[in-house]
This record gives sequence, C-alpha cells and structure tokens, in this order.
Amino acid sequence: MNVQQIKLLLELQALQHLQGKKEGATTSFHDLFRELLTTETNDETETMCPTLPLMTSEETKAPTYTASAPLHKDAIHQWIDEAATKYDVDPKLIYAVIRHESNFNPQAKSRVGAMGLMQLMPSTARMLGVKDAFDPQQNIEGGTKYLRQLLDRYDGNIALALAAYNAGPGNVEKHGGIPPFRETMNYVKKVMQTYYSTSHIV
Repeated sequence: MNVQQIKLLLELQALQHLQGKKEGATTSFHDLFRELLTTETNDETETMCPTLPLMTSEETKAPTYTASAPLHKDAIHQWIDEAATKYDVDPKLIYAVIRHESNFNPQAKSRVGAMGLMQLMPSTARMLGVKDAFDPQQNIEGGTKYLRQLLDRYDGNIALALAAYNAGPGNVEKHGGIPPFRETMNYVKKVMQTYYSTSHIV
C-alpha cells in the first residue's frame, strides 16, 4: 500500500465520523433526491439516442426502455427503495452511487460503454441478469445486486466495494486495497462524501 492509498484511507475513516452528525441546516433526503434529479448530467456521461438499442430485441427478449417513455422521480425513488430492501443495501449508498455514476440519467452512456443509472458495463449487466440496461428498474436492481456482492466480498467495507465497483475486483485484489488510480481514488472519496453527508431517511 503506497502513501496515497494510506492518505485516502485515513480520509475515508474521517468521513465515517460524519455519519449521524449534522453540519448546519440539512435538507430532507427526499428533497435532496429531487434536487439531484434536476441537475445536469456530469461530463463523463452522454445521452444515448433512444433509437439505438444496446442489444436486439431477440437477444434481450424484453422491450427496450426509451427516453420517450414516461419516467417519474417517484418511480426511481420506489425502485431504489425496493432494491435496497431486497439486497439489504443502504438506499443512501445507492443514491450516492447513482449520483456520481450517471447523475440520475437513465439513458446515460459513458465513453467506454457503461450504461444507465448505475453505469453497468455490458458484461456486468449480463452477469447480473439485466436484459435491458437502459430500463431503469432493471438497471437499479442489477447495480444494487452488484453492490451487495461487492460488500459481501469485502466484509462490508464500503470503500473497497466502491473501488471494485469503479475499477473492478481484480484491481482491488491486485493492489491489496483501493487501486492507486486517480479516477478510482477520487470516485471513492466523492461517493463516500455524498453518502455520509446525506441526511437520514425519515
């Protein structure tokens, strides 16, 4: 483990002490969620044309979600809560991951091909049984299932689970912790900051 990794781990430990503490006036969790939904997508994602399905209908055997389909904030909220309950993952962690992966854009597609709200790679989506990664409900459930698998793999260590979500479990194991990749280190730090600074769900 190098100096950068030790420094980041110390920062992450400090962030954990923020949990349950208030830093001045806070907004209710659901209000924060609504605010996040209205923000612009981040620079690392781009809107995919709804007429270009990821896989053919024959491959997916399921209807492809399109941007023209009605999508309500409450529906996303409900799907996150359902996935959180099903896989025993803190919904605040799911919100934080979505915030930094796709900024709540169900049609987001990264330059490397990651898809949807939680930015699933094609191979990961297949592994998780997600037939249409641009269907927000399927995507959220698949991404949450993957988070659960990673949390179990790293004994509930959120930082390592997030590092594996971003860089892959192979890199986490190869480096014996959070990989010394700037993107991954920043990702873990930002997601955990959002997770621990989000107000408690009432």
